[in-house]
Amino acid sequence: MQSQNVSNGTAHIPWNKGKLVGQKHPLKLKDIWTIRIRLQVASNIRELALFNLAIDGKLRGCDLV
Repeated sequence: MQSQNVSNGTAHIPWNKGKLVGQKHPLKLKDIWTIRIRLQVASNIRELALFNLAIDGKLRGCDLV
């Protein structure tokens, strides 16, 4: 077993060591409005429209792309 984890004398480090994995928490209402206001102030109309579409349609990021 030990020989499978060690190759060329170095230990295998998992890609997700120390990272948060799993489902992310949903955005809070305050966070949604903060993002909307920042996009409006930056006059970023395209991203604002996509963000509103995603939030209103309950879409995931991969669904928009």
